[in-house]
Amino acid sequence: MHPISRRATRLELRELALDDVDAVHAIYGSATATEHLSFEPRTRDEVHAITRRSLASAVACPREEYALAVVRRDGGELIGFGRLALDPHQPRAATVGFALRPDTWGAGYGSESLRLLLNVGFGPLRLHRIWGARSPLNEASARTMARVGMVEEGRIREHVHKGGVWRDSIVHSVLDHEWTRLAGRGR
Repeated sequence: MHPISRRATRLELRELALDDVDAVHAIYGSATATEHLSFEPRTRDEVHAITRRSLASAVACPREEYALAVVRRDGGELIGFGRLALDPHQPRAATVGFALRPDTWGAGYGSESLRLLLNVGFGPLRLHRIWGARSPLNEASARTMARVGMVEEGRIREHVHKGGVWRDSIVHSVLDHEWTRLAGRGR
């Protein structure tokens, strides 16, 4: 499915463009923004390559990755990056992830971004299960996932190797019937 476009009150998800490299680099190149992610800050060249791969995957058939820009509706400024990746080992399942520019943290954009991503997954993609993993120290992400209705499932031990050390991950998920029930309550 291409192109993806979803809107919420303040934010919109849209397909990435090559013009987004600098804005994505402001996130993926930031030590602050990537502190709890599974990778070290990226160079601009690495972000350019990621963006090019994302553009290619957007038109692949079948499409297995949805790497999307999170933009403010008032002005179109890119403030985040969201991703749904279909899991070839689990039918109708995907992983979800997102990252926001640090100067936008604390304004509820994480919850709004994650809801938009889940709406894509449970809407047109008709997924059954969407899960995401976070650093055990990332309490803001834990609150965001709980706020949108994701349930903490458990810990994957020594899941991520970053900075020369192994780190655990905490897994959260939501199922389609749970999402439908939450949506019915206006969440």
